[in-house]
Amino acid sequence: MRYAIISDMHANLEAFETVLKKIKELSVDQIVCLGDVVGYNANPNECVDIVREMKIPTICGNHDAVACGMEEPWGFNPVALQAAMWTRENLRADNLEFLRGLPDVQKFDSFLAVHGSPSNRNSYLFTWEDVLPHFSVVEEQQCTICFFGHTHSPGIFSKDGVYTVDSNSKFELGDSKSFFINVGSIGQPRDGDPRSAFGLIDLETREYEQIRINYPVKQAADKITAAGLPPFLSERLFLGR
Repeated sequence: MRYAIISDMHANLEAFETVLKKIKELSVDQIVCLGDVVGYNANPNECVDIVREMKIPTICGNHDAVACGMEEPWGFNPVALQAAMWTRENLRADNLEFLRGLPDVQKFDSFLAVHGSPSNRNSYLFTWEDVLPHFSVVEEQQCTICFFGHTHSPGIFSKDGVYTVDSNSKFELGDSKSFFINVGSIGQPRDGDPRSAFGLIDLETREYEQIRINYPVKQAADKITAAGLPPFLSERLFLGR
């Protein structure tokens, strides 16, 4: 089975559509979304509609939970707070209901799909020390891989260290280790590379590929401005920060 693992579209329709076109060319068996379909950008309904129409299995991200009213934006910075409230006000009722029904964790074959961590969608796993305590949860589920998002920064973690994944590079997972893999963000990359990021996993060969792709950044940024969202949200798309 070949899976495309996507995350953190954040209502960036231009990025989402570009990535889906690329995924179609890759002939994957299944797309899995790690959450944060909405937030920050200007097309929340359109992005949720695509997920629903394509029946993409999707995890509930922290912005999804706030947008649909399951959580309040405690701890959000002022920019994120304004965007979250704008999103909540602009989502259609049927899409609000859809987001409320999303799970926190899903298991697929030999991997888990989560947003922040296996125990909390709001957890940020930036470092090896952040990730290490969660390996036991994955192993209890008889899985060898946990895909996560939330930080918007790609990376691969095992119990013995951190591995860098370069643009459009492949990584042989092998059969002897367990891994946490962050696939990066489609709609708001924050690793200094403004291109959309997603992952491709072949469970038969145990090969992971990190994929980056350009999308119409200016078009997405102009929509943010037109919607009256904070200008910083449009500016950061050009920087990948």
